[in-house]
Amino acid sequence: MNQIITTSDGSHTIFVSELNEHYHSVHGAVQESLLVYIKNGLGFCKANPLNIFEVGFGTGLNALLTATSDFGKKRIINYTSIEKTPLDINVINRLNHWNFAGSEGKKIFDSIHSAGWGSFEKISENFYLRKIKCDLVCDKIEGKFDLIYFDAFGPDKQPEMWNKSVFHKISEITISSGILVTYSAKGEVKRLLKEHEFKVNMLPGPPGKREMIRAIKL
Repeated sequence: MNQIITTSDGSHTIFVSELNEHYHSVHGAVQESLLVYIKNGLGFCKANPLNIFEVGFGTGLNALLTATSDFGKKRIINYTSIEKTPLDINVINRLNHWNFAGSEGKKIFDSIHSAGWGSFEKISENFYLRKIKCDLVCDKIEGKFDLIYFDAFGPDKQPEMWNKSVFHKISEITISSGILVTYSAKGEVKRLLKEHEFKVNMLPGPPGKREMIRAIKL
């Protein structure tokens, strides 16, 4: 059962009772996304056009903040996001994420969630979204990407998403000098990234976490 929770910055997240886990940090869902994925990912990667691959579409928060961020408005963004178990639209419609995404927030939020699955759809003048229902563990992933948002449930809750096979797939689709960002800072994650030709850098984490990872493909 999914339960909507208000986090410390006023933005919503979802608690998944089956995993005993939240979709985002309870210390601030939007704050976490802005620091990890927008500032340290989108703001750091200079590619234009920019091809982004997201592991874990979830509530669409990262896509929303990417589409409405000043870092994103200045270039063409092709955003591919995968999700094994999409949320019910009735749950999505109760979330308040669009309140944190500026004057265009509600419009972009609605467009992201009304977009079909499987092919690119134009969300705004420069933001194109492709949502794919698939399982990163089992399914083949195609394409080449400049920036990876790795936002799966944590290694303790979903260890199959953080293993050698998965990071091999991620390495294969990341261009040389491409960027990967994730909220996780676990030693095993760092080791696997290094094994798969990433240079790992540790950065200050969002509220509630001391560090996060930004890695560059060699």
